[in-house]
Amino acid sequence: MMTLLRASLLVAEKDLRIEFRTKELLSAAGLFAALVVFIASLAFYLDPTEARRIAPGVVYVAAAFSGVLAFGRSFAREREFEAMRGLRLTPIPRAAIYLGKCIATFAMLSLINLGALLLVALFFHLDLERPLLHVAAFLLLTTAGFTAAGCLFGALTVVTRARDLILSVVLFPLLTPAILIGVVGSREALDGATGSELGVWYLLLSAFFALAIGGGLTLFELLIED
Repeated sequence: MMTLLRASLLVAEKDLRIEFRTKELLSAAGLFAALVVFIASLAFYLDPTEARRIAPGVVYVAAAFSGVLAFGRSFAREREFEAMRGLRLTPIPRAAIYLGKCIATFAMLSLINLGALLLVALFFHLDLERPLLHVAAFLLLTTAGFTAAGCLFGALTVVTRARDLILSVVLFPLLTPAILIGVVGSREALDGATGSELGVWYLLLSAFFALAIGGGLTLFELLIED
C-alpha cells in the first residue's frame, strides 16, 4: 500500500486537476465571496475607524459561506457514478482520501479567502501594512480548521440525502468558535496589537485545527462505510 502522505497528495492532485479544468468551485464560491464583500461594503461602511472594526467580520462571513459551498462541492463528484466506492477499492489508506480532500479544498479556499481579504482591504480602505499580514495568517489558519471539519461533514453528503441540512445546520455551530477567534484576533491586529499579544489567538486557532484534523482522521473511515 502507498504511504499516507503520497496517497493523500495523489487524491489532492486529482481534485485540483479537475477543478482547474472545470473551475466550478473557484468560479461559484469566488463570485459568492466577492458578492458578500461588495454588499457588506455598501451596507456597513461608515468611516475608516468603524471600517477597521467591521472588516474582519465581513471577511469571515464571506469565508464561512463560501466554505460551506466548497465543502458541498468537494464530495459532489464522489456521489456521481459511485466514485466513492471506486476510491475505497483503491489500495490506499482510507485516511488518505480525507487528507487529500482537505489539501485540495484548503488550496482552493485559500485562494478565494485571500482574494476576499484583498477586496475587503480595498472597499474598507485598510492599510496594506504589517497588521494585514496577521489578518491573512489568521484567515489561513482558520481556513485550515474550516477545511478539516468541513471535509469530514462533506463526506456525509455522499451517504445521506439531507446534504444541505447537514452542512448548514450542523457545520455552522461547529465552526463558530474558530470564526469568533479569527474575527477577534484580526480586529486586535488591525488595532495595532503586537505579535506577542496576538499569540493566544494563534494558539487557539491551532488547537481548533488540531482537534478538527484529529477528529476527521478518526471518524472519516466510519462515515464512508456502506
